[in-house]
Amino acid sequence: LFSIRRLEDFIPADHPLRPMREMVNEALTRLDGLFASMYEPGVKGGRPSIAPEKLVRAMLLQVLYSIRSERQLMEQVHYNLLYRWFIGLSMDDAVWVPTVFSKNRARLIEHDVIVALFNEIIEMADERGWLSGEHFSVDGTLIQAWAEHRSFKPRDGSGGDGADFHGHTRSNDTHVSTTDPDARLYRKGKTASELRYIGHTLADNRHGLVANAMVTRADGYAEREAAKQMIGDARQAVSADVEVTLGADKGYDAKEFIDALDELKVVAHVARNTSGRRSAVPDEIAATPGYAASQRKRKLIEQGFGWAKTVGRIRQVMVRGLARVDQVFVLNMAAYNLVRMRTLRKMCAQARQTA
Repeated sequence: LFSIRRLEDFIPADHPLRPMREMVNEALTRLDGLFASMYEPGVKGGRPSIAPEKLVRAMLLQVLYSIRSERQLMEQVHYNLLYRWFIGLSMDDAVWVPTVFSKNRARLIEHDVIVALFNEIIEMADERGWLSGEHFSVDGTLIQAWAEHRSFKPRDGSGGDGADFHGHTRSNDTHVSTTDPDARLYRKGKTASELRYIGHTLADNRHGLVANAMVTRADGYAEREAAKQMIGDARQAVSADVEVTLGADKGYDAKEFIDALDELKVVAHVARNTSGRRSAVPDEIAATPGYAASQRKRKLIEQGFGWAKTVGRIRQVMVRGLARVDQVFVLNMAAYNLVRMRTLRKMCAQARQTA
């Protein structure tokens, strides 16, 4: 007795991955040209061993379902029909070897595929009217590097195995991690010094979608420098007569940063820091209703960080090097946007039914 069933038949019609897969497929279709440029000439072997479309879907699954490693991901794809359906594998397709998966993931960095995917998802959100394109918030979060204290050794090669570092003065100028040279010893607020990166996001205030994301080495100027770069890109995307605002916390209340925003024709809705000092935010801006609205809306940006550190994989990354950490961070923010867009899509559908 034989029974013929499609893999599609096993997935519930109302499963939350269905609308997300539709959006991912739409974004991937827009990247066909980029994928075509990735394929080497036929004389060198043709297409990569894993189709980039399937590779990207598998990487998104790893974020969405908090799968800690490629090895565990491959194991679960082997027997999980839901995962096979989302990725685009049939029930008979062989699952990739974890090392091959990791090697092909590195290929995506060379062509900025994850950044391109993120941009296409944001473009889709804009087409659906879910972005204001004018009012933003910015913030940064610490990302623990995949390196430990004893790897932080003197640059001149002294210091032995680095295990006995207590009582010794160490700084990023004189020491470097032999495990991850791009990581920096850094602390913020009451946190202990750890080897870290800083992840930065620019969120659109309308629905809290992340409009831009990037990772930098950790230092005291990284957050403001990244903010200027991201809001500069957002400013260029709209006409000069459109008012663009940027909300941020007190850490961004510095005259140099406020002056830079003024040069970019961006209104600084930065929280005022008046603890023993004078705020760089002009009184006339702080008194406007728009400033108060930005201060309320900027808290939405924390939801993205919280999601990416609990559901996602950025509390402590399991990759090394600035480019790889940036890829993981941007991928997590793309996944977060997909989750929010799925909710917005459902809300819009319900609104149309009740209208």
